Amino acid sequence: MQQTKNLIFHPQIAQNKPETIHHQNNYCPFCDVENLTNILAHEQDRIWLVNKYRTLQDTWQTIIIETQQHDGDISNYSPKQNRQIISFAVNKWQEVIATQKYRSVLLYKNFGPLSGGSLSHPHMQIVGLQNIAVQDNVSRENVLGLTVGQNDFVTVNISTQPLIGFVEINVLLSNDSKLFELADIVQIVVRYLLNDYLQGRCNSYNLFFYKFGSQIAVKIVPRFVTSPYFVGYLIPQINDHQQMQTIRHELRQLLPADLLE
Repeated sequence: MQQTKNLIFHPQIAQNKPETIHHQNNYCPFCDVENLTNILAHEQDRIWLVNKYRTLQDTWQTIIIETQQHDGDISNYSPKQNRQIISFAVNKWQEVIATQKYRSVLLYKNFGPLSGGSLSHPHMQIVGLQNIAVQDNVSRENVLGLTVGQNDFVTVNISTQPLIGFVEINVLLSNDSKLFELADIVQIVVRYLLNDYLQGRCNSYNLFFYKFGSQIAVKIVPRFVTSPYFVGYLIPQINDHQQMQTIRHELRQLLPADLLE
């Protein structure tokens, strides 16, 4: 049987979803903690629950509410809070992977109006795919590239074989006992993209998590209107050498010293 390549989307379910990205005064279900249902785990103000609006066929869709702080984000969390959130999400993701119930298990985050999300309250999503093997679409080469910094456990690079194109910054972790270090670097990169990259003209990003053997990779993608070369022809673009070196230089000013040796 030919492998399924497409996710089947149910728009009749999506049309009932709450939305606060473009209408910030709308009701936010993630703030209404007392009325949340199907909770899978609860740690301080972090909540993992089944997605009420399961719009994708043949999937198991869940949400991780990062905090009760409606306007929270990786960019404004304290280092301690960010570490706790990243660790909680990655551990739950790996728990689902370990069940071996799904061909793929996704962990990702939307932030901002161009990220593909509908709710601005900070959250991540863990999604089990029954029929799609993500490893057929994403290879380890997609998280490799121009090295920005590295130590014995963490590598930071800029993709030279990106998925969509332009700037995709990857953080690779060889030892998942160092999740706090991964969280710190992801926070540095997110702050760079929102505050410094293109002189602050970026207001949206995605995080995508992958496992390649024992290695965890996080791809951090600033989001803009998607290039027509990718939409129409699946051709990613990358920046020229000069721009890649500029981004590399800017990031190196922000990374911890032990990554720059």
